[in-house]
Amino acid sequence: MRAAERLHLHGVDLEILRRGSGPPLVVLHGLAPLDPQAPVLDLLAAHAEVIAPTHPGFGHAPRPDNFDTVYDLVRLYLETLERLAFEKVTLMGLSFGGWLAAEMAVSCSHRLEKLILVDAVGIKVSGRETPDILDVFNTAPAEVRRRSWHDPGRWAPDYDAMEDDALVAHARNRDALCLYAWDPYLHNPQLKRWLPRIAVPTLVLWGASDGIVKPVYGRAYSGLIHGARFELIEAAGHHPEIEQSATFAERVVAFLLQ
Repeated sequence: MRAAERLHLHGVDLEILRRGSGPPLVVLHGLAPLDPQAPVLDLLAAHAEVIAPTHPGFGHAPRPDNFDTVYDLVRLYLETLERLAFEKVTLMGLSFGGWLAAEMAVSCSHRLEKLILVDAVGIKVSGRETPDILDVFNTAPAEVRRRSWHDPGRWAPDYDAMEDDALVAHARNRDALCLYAWDPYLHNPQLKRWLPRIAVPTLVLWGASDGIVKPVYGRAYSGLIHGARFELIEAAGHHPEIEQSATFAERVVAFLLQ
């Protein structure tokens, strides 16, 4: 296991977790940074070099005061790709990170080998009055918990049992997500138009029980990307990489090795 690294880019100190060896797999996290102890990391690292940055402002990662839009993140990660010692990488985005990955693939397919979107947000597929993405800030916490997991009793975090340090990180995650993605809520109205520009093999993975962004949204997302393959992971909600880590890793590795 490698310790977290720091990369200084345009006034931003980017924390990066690296693990494993093999073809490079850049992973952009979702509502919270990847847990360094998460089983999925070792499962993926057995077949790839996993490169997982923490978005500035999430967890305990620093964020400059004037760094506060999705496009700050997109440009930061495009610059990160330029700094990595690889001609091309596979880019994987989870949830909010899927939005970032899709934006990057639209504008920078030449640096990508493949693209993997996992329960991604980022677009509007229904009419103006139909919500596509659950409002996690204005929905009762118990309902968010229920809709986030296939088996919340087993997998949902117990905030009452968390240490203070973990609670601070959780609060920072919510603050940062709100800062970057509140208005418009978790999507870019223009992104849907440009998804057909993505010119790399794409796998769209979705938890069959996801109630944050339902599988019908994932199918619509996949249908906008030429040649994309859509796959469901059973017995998983919005975080299949956690609830079904072995199945998730198998699907990702199979796609990497194609």
